[in-house]
Amino acid sequence: MLVARAGVLANAVRVEADSDDRELLAHLGDVAEDAQLVLRGPDSRDVVLPEPLLALVLAAAHDLAKGNAVLALPMEARLTPSETARVLGLSRPFVARLLDEGEIPSQHLPGSRHRLVRLTDVLEFQARRERRAEGRRRIMELAEEADLPY
Repeated sequence: MLVARAGVLANAVRVEADSDDRELLAHLGDVAEDAQLVLRGPDSRDVVLPEPLLALVLAAAHDLAKGNAVLALPMEARLTPSETARVLGLSRPFVARLLDEGEIPSQHLPGSRHRLVRLTDVLEFQARRERRAEGRRRIMELAEEADLPY
């Protein structure tokens, strides 16, 4: 029996800040390196949260302060090709071609033609793509500076 899979992106936590919150969040960048993140429970007991969580909160605060929305997903999340396309801002058919060509690794579900893609692999592909674009941009700048025909 096949059970419908809920979309990873549909269940992700999306956070946006209004202008008042952005002002407050902008000051979090001034937090000292030895700062702590403390969660106060309903019984007034304080729990100091681990440093990796503090780093995550500060990174999210930095983006929220700039007016960006933040989406929380585990790096181990597995995306459908459609979700992968949404994350990358590409069409689903183009992503399917990238998967077919092995540009982005994917796994077929057992006994199915459907595939899943690790978020980590999607982000690695995006980083490679951005590095290539930056390299092309830099070559164009150098060619223009040297007044070379292209």
